[in-house]
Amino acid sequence: MACSIVQFCSFQDLQSARDFLFPQLREETPGALRRDPSKSSNWEDDSWGAWEETEPQEPEEEENTSKTQKTSWLQECVLSLSPTSDLMVIAREQKAAFLVPKWKHGDKGKEEMQFAVGWSGSLSVDEGEYVTSALCIPLASQKRSSTGRPDWTCIVVGFTSGYVRFYTESGVLLLAQLLNEDRVLQLKCRTYEIPRHPGVTEQNEELSILYPAAIVTIDGFSLFQSLRACRNQVAKAAASGNENIQPPPLAYKKWGLQDIDTIIDHASIGIMTLSPFDQMKTASNIGGFNAAIKNSPPAMSQYITVGSSPFTGFFYALEGSTQPLLSHVALAVASKLTSALFSAASGWLGWKSKHEEETGQKQKPKMEPATPLAVRFGLPDSRRHGESICLSPCNTLAAVTDDFGRVILLDVARGIAIRMWKGYRDAQIGWIQIVEDLHERVPEKGDFSPFGNNQGPSRVAQFLVIYAPRRGILEVWNTQQGPRVGAFNVGKHCRLLYPGYKIMGLNNVTSQSWQPQTYQICLVDPVSASVKTVNVPFHLALSDKKSERAKDLHLVKKLAALLKTKSPGGLDSFETEIKELILDIKYPATKRQALESILASERLSFSCLRNVTQTLMDTLKNQELESVDEGLLQFCASKLKLLQLYESVSQLNSLDFHSDTPFSDNDLAVLLRLDDKELVKLRALLEKYKQENTKITVRFSEDTDGVLPVKIFLEYLEYEKDALSIKKISEEEYVALGSFFFWKCLHGESSTEDMCHTLESAGFSPQQLLSLLLSVWLSKEKDILDKPQSVCCLHTMLSLLSKMKVAIDETWDSQSVSPWWQQMRMACIQSENNGAALLSAHVGHSVAAQMSSSATDKKFSQTVLGADAEALTDSWEALSLDTEYWKLLLKQLEDCLILQTLLHSKASPPPAKVSSPQTEPLPRLSVKKLLEGGKGGVADSVAKWIFKQDLSPELLKCANQERDAENPDEPKEDLLCLAYEQFPCSLELDVLHAHCCWEYVVQWNKDPEEARFLVRSIEHLKRILNAHVQNGIALMMWNTFLVKRFSAATYLMDKVGKAPKDRLCRRDVGMSDTAMTSFLGSCLELLQTSLEADISRDEMQVPVLDTEDAWLSVEGPISIVELALEQKPIHYPLVEHHSILCSILYAAMRFSLKSVKPLALFDSKGKNAFFKDLTSIQLLPSGEMDPNFISIRQQFLLKVVSAAVQAQHSVTKDKDPAEEAVTTHWKDNWPVLAVDLAQHLQVSEDVIRRHYVGELYNYGADLLGEEAILQVHDKEVLASQLLVLTGQRLAHALFHTQTKEGMELLASLPPTLCTWLKAMNPQDLQNTDVPIATTAKLVHKVIELLPEKHGQYSLALHLIEAVEAMATL
Repeated sequence: MACSIVQFCSFQDLQSARDFLFPQLREETPGALRRDPSKSSNWEDDSWGAWEETEPQEPEEEENTSKTQKTSWLQECVLSLSPTSDLMVIAREQKAAFLVPKWKHGDKGKEEMQFAVGWSGSLSVDEGEYVTSALCIPLASQKRSSTGRPDWTCIVVGFTSGYVRFYTESGVLLLAQLLNEDRVLQLKCRTYEIPRHPGVTEQNEELSILYPAAIVTIDGFSLFQSLRACRNQVAKAAASGNENIQPPPLAYKKWGLQDIDTIIDHASIGIMTLSPFDQMKTASNIGGFNAAIKNSPPAMSQYITVGSSPFTGFFYALEGSTQPLLSHVALAVASKLTSALFSAASGWLGWKSKHEEETGQKQKPKMEPATPLAVRFGLPDSRRHGESICLSPCNTLAAVTDDFGRVILLDVARGIAIRMWKGYRDAQIGWIQIVEDLHERVPEKGDFSPFGNNQGPSRVAQFLVIYAPRRGILEVWNTQQGPRVGAFNVGKHCRLLYPGYKIMGLNNVTSQSWQPQTYQICLVDPVSASVKTVNVPFHLALSDKKSERAKDLHLVKKLAALLKTKSPGGLDSFETEIKELILDIKYPATKRQALESILASERLSFSCLRNVTQTLMDTLKNQELESVDEGLLQFCASKLKLLQLYESVSQLNSLDFHSDTPFSDNDLAVLLRLDDKELVKLRALLEKYKQENTKITVRFSEDTDGVLPVKIFLEYLEYEKDALSIKKISEEEYVALGSFFFWKCLHGESSTEDMCHTLESAGFSPQQLLSLLLSVWLSKEKDILDKPQSVCCLHTMLSLLSKMKVAIDETWDSQSVSPWWQQMRMACIQSENNGAALLSAHVGHSVAAQMSSSATDKKFSQTVLGADAEALTDSWEALSLDTEYWKLLLKQLEDCLILQTLLHSKASPPPAKVSSPQTEPLPRLSVKKLLEGGKGGVADSVAKWIFKQDLSPELLKCANQERDAENPDEPKEDLLCLAYEQFPCSLELDVLHAHCCWEYVVQWNKDPEEARFLVRSIEHLKRILNAHVQNGIALMMWNTFLVKRFSAATYLMDKVGKAPKDRLCRRDVGMSDTAMTSFLGSCLELLQTSLEADISRDEMQVPVLDTEDAWLSVEGPISIVELALEQKPIHYPLVEHHSILCSILYAAMRFSLKSVKPLALFDSKGKNAFFKDLTSIQLLPSGEMDPNFISIRQQFLLKVVSAAVQAQHSVTKDKDPAEEAVTTHWKDNWPVLAVDLAQHLQVSEDVIRRHYVGELYNYGADLLGEEAILQVHDKEVLASQLLVLTGQRLAHALFHTQTKEGMELLASLPPTLCTWLKAMNPQDLQNTDVPIATTAKLVHKVIELLPEKHGQYSLALHLIEAVEAMATL
């Protein structure tokens, strides 16, 4: 085993954390600017505001800098990871993100740990302060039943203001301390470790804080108790708001470091005791020849600093020389909490008012003076500046980095440099301590080494880890003078994290029972978004002469090279060489690793694998029991058993075995216990299913079923306590293993009895074999349906498996269901291959009935007359219960098969226009999916098929009416009728129309340009007969899909004051202008349908939704129809109010009207009622309307009538065919609709009718005009209007033709008529080609309408003379 780097965690969304901390690095793309807010990360809204404040960068100068920052941003952050990997802090300037681990399924289906953002925000309280250092300290649980995990994790953060603040995992500020007014340079922690030797001084826990000229150390026990008290206080205050418990004060020491220029980093070594010799030497150096010494050496706390002048400084503080200072803890707890949510960004939460809090915060607490502490000695190097120091886990060595690119190894006790590495600029360092595993190798006979004894002490090795970011390399070095034992290319933008502590709060008693899972060192890679750790085997610390492990590794490498390069040409020598290599390996773990690599090789033959494994097994058995590793022996034995099983199965599959018994339909009927009619029906169903379910599959010549390489076989299976088990493998691999065992048997090419006996004797349980058999059968549906004889083979195989010892327990309660058959039924229920599932269910039913009857016969033969009647009754009850389950399953599978056949069928005339959603394949069905799909699952599946085929609603009704008749010539309708028969309740016509309506509107919502989808949805809605269902579906459609777009269209049209252009429609409503016209027409139809349904719903009863007997156990989401029935009834006047607005919008878009503001037609009450819930009661306009509104409304309606008549009778018809098809329903009814609108808008209906008549005559449609005159009430005003139109026609005929006869006629006319005709303007006429005879009829009509006393009556009489005279020309 070599040194390795292993990923143990990854990041869920590291880029979001980067964007939060570095707003300027956020990718500014159009997609990012318009991204869905529901997909955004769980950041606070206030924190993202910084994005808007970023200034645009200079493209030339800052492009390279930005690219570098996007990859190296982690180097600029303060980073800390808890030793227990349960919390990570990433902070920069004032912001911080707390990441917590979550277990999630990875790409390969395995669970992996991912860090996700648990809290984020701003940590700074004072203005202008930044984060300089952070620590995540896990605190031990005080409960006796603790599992070794920490109770919670405290986040310690140092700031430039000198404050040190403590937070919980959720960002709650627990306490804050200002111990020095300078900025915090570094935070470091030391936790309790059990001394390795009796002479080693026991170290206390502490938190050390480094300032530019001082070190503050907080006692660990005091800190632990204070943090627990603060956390409890926060919890109690959150619960009650009245608790106020003062926690114990913090005990700390403050040393003022002297005789040193600058300090960058420090290491607190802990308490040390000098030996007598060192004591006398130190006393002589300080006090001279006559110095006096104490009898017992004093205890001192040692500190090492790195910086400049000196490069490293050594400080010694005598224990007991100063008393610890006490700092009263200021709790950040509110007495009255209105919310349980705390935020670190909110600062202190105290008992004072807001004003008092602000003034209190500005007053800094009193500073305790520091105790002077002079440097005793150091390593003077005026040119060298230290950058960081890292203490080894054993407190004996320390690694120091400097600005010259060196890494220097210090002996802490002697204060000297013992080693130096060059070429590591900006290096990051850490330590790994490895303890020898005494159980890893059993000593051979005659090995009397004390370190080889299981009872001897474990040796400890320390390795220095150096990460060089400039080179992107991670190295592992053996200390003190050892070689490099590992090197990895890891990238140039990583961060190496070495906490140097574990869990705080343990002591010499509790730490012995705890086994915390902590890491020693880790590497955070922002590029791959992963966290990795380094594994170093202990044997790398040993020299090559003493390390047998190194020799074993050499042999393993040699074996790996041999397996890659050698070709199996000389098989004997090849096999012998492999045997020699594996026998020469000493360590059992390495020997097992070598055997695994041999068995995983694809180049070795089966005989070679078996011989090598057998040789190793024999060698282990010949050794003495004491020196044999039990795990290796069991591993060899299990692999040998698997090889023997593989050989037996391969031999059975290779035998030339063919069943000669002929197979007829009668035999199949007897086998499945079916009569001829049932068998014919089953065959017909399967034949239709096979025709509609054919898939084009690619088969390669080398893909042979039933063949499995031995390497794969060994990977799938394993032995556990003499029982054979299958590993967790994928479904395809499971089918491959089952095919290896049973595929030949199912084809009748291998002996079924021999195979079952072989597998049973190998240790397979019957349940495992049944699962494998069914997985093969259900996955190979196409091959099975092509070969009916395989049903007989399945019957034989299932009978043999059922007769195994532990398959069906004889003592099973006769009142219950057999788990054996339940397992088979569950496999059929979950399968999506319904044809194979139906056949296997028939076979299972047959075998179960056969075994039950044989068991009954056996009991009956043993029964004494009249003695065991009760037992016989029990057996019949058990038979009846299991039989009912089988019959239920067969009915469900038959229904599912018919439905699946329908869903894969295609319409005989394919749809004329197919959109992309209609080309998507439908998902396959299973009984389980239908049972979990709710009551609407069947109708929903058929609705998806109807949408895919684009069937008309009329065809559904025809198929439903003709389901009793047989139509063999029409397979599509035949399948639909068959589905109606199987599901009379689930596919009831109203239910099906409701689901089709919903499916079409859902697909339209995905692509609003497909206006025909919404039109088809409304068609289905109209065909729903029950008004309760119709009303509910319409209301759900309106609220879910239509009202938002409808309101957007209204506001857009009101804003632009006319029918908007395509660009504006796409921007505001999300569809083109033509699609929006169709959308408004569909909305109008939906609202009209809702009004009609509301009128008729009182006359109808609420429908009862039944379910077929076979599907009574269905569960799942509530169906669309059930939701529709739960809807409240609409408020009729409010829907009518919306219908009026919709008509106005539709007319404006349909005829491209200008100068139209829809909302200007309504007063404030009317406007406020729009877009509210249609079931709510709103304050609507009532009483007389303002004349100004009525005038505007009248002008609009007159525009609509003019545009409608123009659209009908204009010579130049420029219409979109799609739009024409969409608006067919309304195109001839616009005048009627306008009159209806006039009634609701309080506009005179007669004005609209008169205008309509005038427009018809204007366009020359005199016949339609005569019919429309009948609807007009005030015919006198109409006659005056028509008289002007007649004059325009005559003026055009006389003045624009300029003929001689016309001039003579004009001269003969009365002067008053002549003057009147000259005043007419013929340009207002839309159609001037009206025959004079038609005009004569119009004049006669005017004479009829005008009373004789009317002022223009004489003028009309003159017109009659003129028209008659012109007719004679």
